[in-house]
Amino acid sequence: MAAEAGEIALSTQDLREITGFAAACAEAVVGTFEADRPDDPRPRDALGAAWEFARGGERGKGLRDTAWAALKAAKAVETAAAREAAWAAMSAAGAAYLHPLAKATQVKHILGAGAHAARAAELVAGDDRTVGAAHIGQVALRATPAVVDVLNRFPAAPDGGGRVGELIRMLDAALRH
Repeated sequence: MAAEAGEIALSTQDLREITGFAAACAEAVVGTFEADRPDDPRPRDALGAAWEFARGGERGKGLRDTAWAALKAAKAVETAAAREAAWAAMSAAGAAYLHPLAKATQVKHILGAGAHAARAAELVAGDDRTVGAAHIGQVALRATPAVVDVLNRFPAAPDGGGRVGELIRMLDAALRH
């Protein structure tokens, strides 16, 4: 895809790489949601749709619908850790919709699933931030050179966003190092 002024060139393969990375991040914690709501398949469905796209499937309405469904699932749980796990799954399906805009906010599409997964892990551990930081280290190891290449086309992650925003910035710094 050709880039216009203020846009970043992104190919379908770039989007597949980002989505596969995000799905791997979310997959690590989806069980946290399922422990809270074993009868609710929406986050797992979002992961399945993300993996399908990452492996060559279409980026269509079904993928977008599973992301929205995972968001609704996040709103239906009582525990913060389960909510973060569902948000990670929603972020994985949403990663396919990374916009080619040269804006720092787009970094959330690339790293959001990893940050929400790290937040879920630290909440499971009693809000232990060392667990979240360690999880970010593991997430950084999952990033392929293609993911890092796409990330480096964008400005650094923006300020704000609470603890998840901090985790996004930690992951952003680790991958750009």
